[in-house]
Amino acid sequence: MRGPHNIWRLIRTGATFERTGAMGVVLDALDAPKSVRVAFRTLVWPFKWLGIEGDPSMPPATRALSALGPAYIKFGQILSTRPDVVGQDLANQLRVLQDKLPPFGVEKARAQIESELSVALPEIFSEFSEPVAAASIAQVHKARRADTGETVAVKVLRPGIERAFRTDIDAFYFAADMIETLAPASRRLRPRDVIKHFESVVMGELDLRLESAAASEYAANTEGDAGFQLPAVVWGLSGRRVMTMSWAEGEPLGDNAALDAAGHDRVELSERVLQLFLNHALRDGFFHADMHQGNLKVAPNGDIIAYDFGIMGHIDEYTRRVYAEILYGFIRRDYKRVAEVHFEAGYVPADRDVDEFARALRAVGEPIFGMDATRISMARLLSYLFEVTERFGMQTRTELILLQRTMVVVEGVARSLNPHMNIWHTARPVVEDYIKTSLGPRAVLRDLVLTTRVLGRFGPRLPGLVEAALIRQSEGDAPARRNPWPGRIGWSAAGAVLGAVLVFGWHYWN
Repeated sequence: MRGPHNIWRLIRTGATFERTGAMGVVLDALDAPKSVRVAFRTLVWPFKWLGIEGDPSMPPATRALSALGPAYIKFGQILSTRPDVVGQDLANQLRVLQDKLPPFGVEKARAQIESELSVALPEIFSEFSEPVAAASIAQVHKARRADTGETVAVKVLRPGIERAFRTDIDAFYFAADMIETLAPASRRLRPRDVIKHFESVVMGELDLRLESAAASEYAANTEGDAGFQLPAVVWGLSGRRVMTMSWAEGEPLGDNAALDAAGHDRVELSERVLQLFLNHALRDGFFHADMHQGNLKVAPNGDIIAYDFGIMGHIDEYTRRVYAEILYGFIRRDYKRVAEVHFEAGYVPADRDVDEFARALRAVGEPIFGMDATRISMARLLSYLFEVTERFGMQTRTELILLQRTMVVVEGVARSLNPHMNIWHTARPVVEDYIKTSLGPRAVLRDLVLTTRVLGRFGPRLPGLVEAALIRQSEGDAPARRNPWPGRIGWSAAGAVLGAVLVFGWHYWN
């Protein structure tokens, strides 16, 4: 129920940040101006006693987010990959939220497995460990299969996690409604749509059968990717609340000291993790959308291992091409083309000035090129980007939220491995390859062939479709009779005629 009772939840959120000491830590990390600090403290301090105390052994920010629940923990996981935004100290504290949260009891995990799989645990696992990792939604146990002796990872959902997420999301919806009501200018950011998108992603993550299917599809897509591997799903030991996969042995990607000790090249790893993500997003349109350090390892042979497939992103071919053109334009510093792509895709209202938008984009891109990555203030850059979107009336694109968020996370992971990494230099070969295969003459020919095949299935019906279109157009638009092509039949009928010609040509040539 998204009613006023959620005010209590929001008040308790602020009170928890104040009570745990996280409010000051976060404001310091974001370098908030004095006026903002005074406003926040004035509003929140009277309710401090209502805040959740949390675990006193945790650092303040981690303590507050973990006390508030899984949705807040997810937010903290994202920030943990952005030391350039929140500072290295706070990022290190928040990294605990990735896979080192307090676990639930092993007996509860055993009971859930037996209930889900309808079999006694000793019959399927000869060994079953205490939790080896615990995150916001589930925890993982190391086990040995009784039938094969294979070492596996068993993922089990937290008890009551569905209800906990519903409570948080309910409050988020209420906050979005309040923001849209009190600040009409914020409606272009579509806060309700953003929360709705977040809800759909999270609720999908709460069904491990869907995660198993995503892992299987992802493995099929990336089978030939050098330096990358995935654990295999054990389908017979997986269900809605339990998922079993082969065990992934390696060093955590977030442990630089361990990576150095094992002799891994962190500079090469930083480039590979970014390029792998771009390849999966652009080439396949299906990518791991939760690629923080807690979900990545480095195998002894140097391969990057990804796991935890609860959040996967999907983008269609058209969106991939738009995204690639934008990236490629920035790489080539062709801001005019980047601006034109935004207008062509409808991301910027048509009544705005394309040249002015190109100059605004230049102000974003130019400070990055040629500058050491360690000197770039991502917080300042994001702030300016927000100003640009507001100035040009750009609405939030919900279909791109997951892609944009993952790009931010992956860049943060890469820069944690190599602070001097140049994202544009690293991305260039992947984007250029995609541009050549998806936007060049070959791509045009491939699109025509695919269109012809689709139209070919309607071959016998095409004459009737064209005639019906002609009749509808002539009846509905009398002046069009004086302008027979294409006004008389409209672009839909023109497309049908062109399709008929292509179908005829296709059958003739073959």
